Amino acid sequence: MPWTRVTIRPSAASRVASVAAAMFAAGAEGLQEAGDALVTHLGEAVDAEAFVAAVRGADDALHAELSPLDDTDWSEKWKERITAHQLGVLTVTPPWLAAGRDPATTIVIEPAMAFGTGEHPTTRGVVRLMQGAIRAGDSVADLGSGSAVLAIAAAKLGAARVYAIEIDPDATGNAEENIARNGVGDRVAALEGDAAVFLPIVAPVRVILANIISSVLVDLLPLMAMTLADDGVIILSGILLEERPRMLEALASSGWRVEAEDAEDQWWSVRCARAA
Repeated sequence: MPWTRVTIRPSAASRVASVAAAMFAAGAEGLQEAGDALVTHLGEAVDAEAFVAAVRGADDALHAELSPLDDTDWSEKWKERITAHQLGVLTVTPPWLAAGRDPATTIVIEPAMAFGTGEHPTTRGVVRLMQGAIRAGDSVADLGSGSAVLAIAAAKLGAARVYAIEIDPDATGNAEENIARNGVGDRVAALEGDAAVFLPIVAPVRVILANIISSVLVDLLPLMAMTLADDGVIILSGILLEERPRMLEALASSGWRVEAEDAEDQWWSVRCARAA
């Protein structure tokens, strides 16, 4: 079966998430991040030119390259590019690399349409910052939860109740499967809808996780302050390093104090508490 390699470079780093979502919507079964590009492999059932045209709806200035592949079974070959990630006491891994690992500290995520497999620096940044912040018995809200990887991590770190809130209906099924696969269904609830609606309902929570683009994070800061427990913390990601100064200014002006930061590649994550 002929396959086509599709390499797409978004016009700006801020468009990566929307382009990735458009690629999945257009028929991609998996994505690889290669520097500033997103790469997928399409079988003959998917028209590559039409695929690119559809993705341009998310970024009309993107650059796309198409190249033919040999008859390798790329439906399985792509799995070789997904690895297990050791992040402090936790490991995030795909199912085919999970054998022999301790279930108590292992998060098994099936790569699918939902964002969050451990392959992206923003996911890894939040997982690292969660450690030392999550306490036994905590209530946690994960906004824009995608695959529910961060919600599952919170449960593995001792949270008693975690709300995985995601507005994208295509992510809900994958999140529910991952929650069940990791044995945390008694502690993690997948909620489909707007975080601005659900967060006040589940409040107060002691920890809020949000791996979303920076403009949305800034809009949500007042709501986070209203729904967070008195001794609570927020952990934010999806922020480019170049946006760090503006985000620090927004946090300070909104009454937040930075507790810890994490940076990997071009991405920045931060943990904050209310300023005294």
